[in-house]
Amino acid sequence: MSKPYTGGCACGAIRYEIAGEPLVCVDCQCRDCSRESGTGHASHVVFLRANVNLSGQASLWDMTADSGNIKTRAFCPKCGSPVYITFAANPAILTVRAASLDEPHRYSPQMVTYHDSGYAWDHIDSALPVFAKMPPA
Repeated sequence: MSKPYTGGCACGAIRYEIAGEPLVCVDCQCRDCSRESGTGHASHVVFLRANVNLSGQASLWDMTADSGNIKTRAFCPKCGSPVYITFAANPAILTVRAASLDEPHRYSPQMVTYHDSGYAWDHIDSALPVFAKMPPA
C-alpha cells in the first residue's frame, strides 16, 4: 500500500488524509480555475471519495460547470485557502488542490484541460496532452 496523501489549508483548520493513488492529475486553464488560483491555471489531484478522510469545516461555493452540472468548491473560512472540489454529477470523486498537499512534489500533471481558455503567459509542459475543454469520458 502506498503512503497516504495528506494536506489541508494554510492555517491547518481543514485537513485530509487520502489512501490510494490519484485517478488523474490535471492542470486546468478554465477561467474559473484561473480566477480562484490567481494565476493562469489550477493544479488538481483527483481521488476516489471513498478513500478521503476530511476534518474541519469548509465554506462551500456552488458553481455551474460548462456541462450544466454543479461543482462545489471548498475553501477554508479562516484563511481562505482553496482545498477541494466535489461534483454533483460524480459524487464518487473528490479533487484536491495540488498546492494543498503536504508534499506537493508528489503531484505530477498528466494533462491540461480547458487549454482554449489559457493565456500565452501561462507556460505549461509542452509534453502533456492538452484538451480544448474537458477530455472525452
